[in-house]
Amino acid sequence: MTRSKLISGLKPVLFTLPAMVPFALFWLAPLLYVLYLSFTEWDFMSPEKTFVGLQNYTDLLSNPAFYQALRVTALFCAGSVLPIILLGLGLALLMNRKLKGSALYQVLLFSPWVTPTVAVSIVWSWIYEPDVGLANTVLRFLGLEPIGWLQDPKWALIGVLLVTIWKSVGWAMIFYLVALRNVPSDLLEAGELDGASPVQKFLRITLPLISPTTLFLFVVQLISALQAYDQINVLTQGGPSGSTRTLLYLYYQSAFESFQIGEASTVAVVLVFLCMLLSVFSFSISKRTTHYQ
Repeated sequence: MTRSKLISGLKPVLFTLPAMVPFALFWLAPLLYVLYLSFTEWDFMSPEKTFVGLQNYTDLLSNPAFYQALRVTALFCAGSVLPIILLGLGLALLMNRKLKGSALYQVLLFSPWVTPTVAVSIVWSWIYEPDVGLANTVLRFLGLEPIGWLQDPKWALIGVLLVTIWKSVGWAMIFYLVALRNVPSDLLEAGELDGASPVQKFLRITLPLISPTTLFLFVVQLISALQAYDQINVLTQGGPSGSTRTLLYLYYQSAFESFQIGEASTVAVVLVFLCMLLSVFSFSISKRTTHYQ
């Protein structure tokens, strides 16, 4: 190989090296270490780790708590991602009409996003208080029975989801608002001249043109839902009866409450695999549904 060909071959490596070094140090190496820990039994205190092979995976797959956490994770993802996207789009369409005081409404709707999740969750824990909380006070005023928002297994996940949606919907609205304002007006005018109704213009012109934003919000919110921890820890600590315990919270309980690091690492590996699977699925679907100008 000549010197010029060698330099040409090394160029891509040199250009990507600044990004690959932190990627290898802070993502790949810890991931491989967690994969190794998933094959061991370790209490986080002992200097020795006992190699147990696939035992942790066998125990996890025979543990009912794992399947409950998997079901709660799926419900949490579906119950947060779709409402955030739909409500964000609806609010953006409303704000795009240039209502009086629109800028103030945008600031108010976006403000929960810049507030720390722990602070938001503490405020909502007061709102959900069963006896004197605002939520049950409103229900009593309307003549309805009060609800055990965080104490009843049937309502606890809904209570956490409402907090998650309320916090993120303003963020999604801002992205959609920018996307809507970038839709070429000449295309909308051409559709109007062809006799298209407002609904037809939205479905045939606007929605396809903002589909990259929808894909971005879907992927980011899906990853955010899989990583949800703060609001669950503050509001319910995974309870009652595991009704709000996601896979990430199961990992936390196994690692830092039970000190079963091998078992916790197994949950982490499953969670990473799930993230990768959902990402591949999302991008494969997007090839058919996303349109770039």
